Amino acid sequence: MRLTSVMWVAAYVRRCHSSGAYAVVRRRGAAEAGAIFVILDSLDGTRTLYAPAPQSELDERAPGIDRVFREVLRTDDVLTMEAKLGRELDFDPDLWIVENEDREGRHFLDLV
Repeated sequence: MRLTSVMWVAAYVRRCHSSGAYAVVRRRGAAEAGAIFVILDSLDGTRTLYAPAPQSELDERAPGIDRVFREVLRTDDVLTMEAKLGRELDFDPDLWIVENEDREGRHFLDLV
């Protein structure tokens, strides 16, 4: 059974905070099944955007992993990042945006 988006985001923010990183929900999406996008700000000028990976990428050999992500953009230009998010919002207005700031560059996500 998959966690709702609101539960997953709450757990993700808590995990970031408990590890010494700062995370904030920039945009709340659909509570049940909104797509979740995560921005990692490494505080060195680099920002990385992670998007949901296709469910087909979820490995059945890894029980307990609810969502997997993929890196879609790495840039030092805030306007490029915001333009990409704007296009995603045009496509899916129910998505979530979570921003994580961590000097060590930890994203705390399961990647494909």
